Parts: sequence; structure tokens; C-alpha cells
Amino acid sequence: MKKRHIIFLRHYPYLFALLLVLLVSWTDKKPIFRNGIYRSVVTRPDGKDIVFNFQSKDSAGKKILYVLNADEKLLVDNVAEKDDSVFIQMPFFESGFRAAIDAQGNLQGQWIKRFADREQILPFTAKYNEKQRFVATAKPAFNVSGRWDATFIGKKNDTTKAIGEFSQTGAKITGTFLTSTGDYRYLEGVVSRDSLVLSGFDGGHAFLFTAKIDDANNLSGGNFYSGATSVESWVAKKDEKIELPDGYQQTKLHEGESKLNFYFKSLDGEDVSINDNRFKNKVVVVQILGSWCPNCMDETNFLSDYYNRNKQKGVEIVGLAYERTTDFERSKSSLQRFVKRFNVQYPVLITGVTVSDLQRTEKTLPQLTEIKGFPTSIFIDKKGNVRKVYTGFNGPGTGEHYKEFQKEFDETINGLLNE
Repeated sequence: MKKRHIIFLRHYPYLFALLLVLLVSWTDKKPIFRNGIYRSVVTRPDGKDIVFNFQSKDSAGKKILYVLNADEKLLVDNVAEKDDSVFIQMPFFESGFRAAIDAQGNLQGQWIKRFADREQILPFTAKYNEKQRFVATAKPAFNVSGRWDATFIGKKNDTTKAIGEFSQTGAKITGTFLTSTGDYRYLEGVVSRDSLVLSGFDGGHAFLFTAKIDDANNLSGGNFYSGATSVESWVAKKDEKIELPDGYQQTKLHEGESKLNFYFKSLDGEDVSINDNRFKNKVVVVQILGSWCPNCMDETNFLSDYYNRNKQKGVEIVGLAYERTTDFERSKSSLQRFVKRFNVQYPVLITGVTVSDLQRTEKTLPQLTEIKGFPTSIFIDKKGNVRKVYTGFNGPGTGEHYKEFQKEFDETINGLLNE
């Protein structure tokens, strides 16, 4: 060591100590889950990437994040950091992430989703400070805004009709698909020259749509990737007048039936019946739901708010849950998160029958023909008679259709109250 260095250390030992502390703290600094926007990717076994964004931030002394899809900000408030890892539990759907954090704040790990008898595990990455979901590599050749008559084709050439509704500004496109049993919620993507790509993620569903734009009125060569393995092809034609089948015609009362007759256990383990005093002389909405169902999430948000504002008018709501398993405690745990998130004050009952049970209707509501979709809403008048059964739900991702639904719901309830 040179003489001048020895003199420096002899006269300024405290500076040397400070430099040593800073050097050690810098080299040992652990990675942290940073605040900001992330571009996240769930990769399927076939190599297809389902892309979404989330924003992380600090709130009330803890970390939270919002999953971002078009206009939606889905709050996720169960986030834990340990050492160089982060654990993110989605509020519903028995779904979550575990990932390592690198020095730049990026995440790499797994998306884990539980089913009745298995776990689905897919690779997951999230790039810190990347706001673009997709990059348009060329100027759009067409604007696909409007209403589209879409046909989805499964592996066995079975077809499903849907309505695509898109809004395009420049290269950015948002929208959804409406079906006879609900909608695909908030989708977001880009149009690049003659190619369209859309994606959506809510913890329950992971969607990727691609298609070629032939001209202003035709989409072809589409593929719809869902979850880990599902893939369907699709095509669409522009049609501003296209309509879906009537949601009131899919599930009905059997001939000769007029009333429901059921009792199931509440989340507290108490037996609750449609014949209980709390429902007598009331207008009742029976909500058919599952905690695994994103459209049920949107409907529960609406119904909970409606009930809390209108229950004094003589309106009651009761939810009947069809979960992925017959395990009462597991179903209860999933539904409790549901109830807490949306401040549900009406009873939610566990039917004990799974959504996949082919006899789910006969075992729970034998007065009805087949329950074809989730959610389904049953409207009962003050005398206990079933007046309407509606399959599906047009959620907030459907824009004007959601407003129409709210208006029709109000008119139906008010009409029954005034009888």
C-alpha cells in the first residue's frame, strides 16, 4: 500500500469505516418487489404466452397490486415477501403466484391454480417497468371497432356462437365477447397491420385471442387459447344487428311446477331454506354461482351493492354455490373470500354438489330444467312463485349491455314489489 493511502486511513479512519459499511450493504442488498407497472407473462406448454399487466404499490403499510385489463383494476391484497421471493394470492379462484425477485425487480416463478383433484402449474415472468402489453409492429390496416358475429370451433368441430364487441383507437383495441352464458370480461390488445391480438387475465381465466383481419368486415384464422391447454379456432363477420339467444329461454320450470323447495347449509353451517320466514312475502332473487366463476364475481359485486341499498324495500337474495369439490371446508374457505371482498350481507349456501356433476340440477333444484350456465338468476314473487329464470350475466366489461342489464333488473324487481 502506498504511503499516502496509509496516511489517509490513519487520519480519516471514520471515513474508511463508512465506506466499508456502504460497500457491504450495497453488495448484500436483497432484491425487493418494487412499486410500478409490470408486464406479466404466463407461458402455456405449447409456447403461447398469455400477457397481462399489473401495478404494485404500498397501501396502509403493506404491499398490494392491481391486475390491469382495459378499464379494470382488480385489487389483490394478499401479497407477501420473504427473502428474495414474493407470494401473491389472488382473491378468488384458488389461484396465485410464487416468484423469485432479481436485482432489477423482475419476477420469475409459477402461476398455480387449484382444481378439484389437481394443481395446474405454469411458468410465470413479470418484467418491471414495462407498460406495453403488446407492441404493434406496423400501422393498422383496418379499424375493427363495432359488433361482430363470431363462431368458435372446438376440437370435435362443435360450434359456439358469440358476439365480439371491440373499440379501436390507433393500434390499441379493447372489448369482449358476449355469449349466451356470460361474457369474457375485459380484453385488451393491439391491431398490427392485418393482425389482431387480445388477452385477459383475472386469476381464474387466462385468455389469448389472435386473428387475421381480411378486410373491414371479416376476421379469419382466429385462435382462442384458454388456460394451460384449451385451444379453439374462430372466425367473425361484421354485423351490427347480431343478437344472442334469449337468456330467459335456456332454463325453465318443469311443467306443473311453480315454486322451488330447497335447503342447504350456510357458511356458518346452519340450514337455510327458501321456505324460511325471512323469505316469506318478499321478492327473492336466487343466485346460482361458483367462487371459480369470473362472471359470478361481477354479478356478486352488483347484487351485493343492490341488496345493501334496497333490502329495506322487501327484497331478499340468496346464493346457491356449486363449487369444484364436495369438501365443505374447502368450499367454505373459497366462498368466505368471495363474501368478504364484496361485503355480501345476504346468505350464500353451499349446495354440496359440484359444478361438474351432470346431475347438479336434479340433485339441488329438481323443479327446473337443466342449469346451463353460471351465473343464473331466479326471480321469485312475494307468493313464492318463480316468475323468471335468466341465464348469464352481462358484466361491466360489456359497457352499454351492463347498463341495460341494470335497468332491466330494476324494472323486474320493482314490478314484482308493486304486485
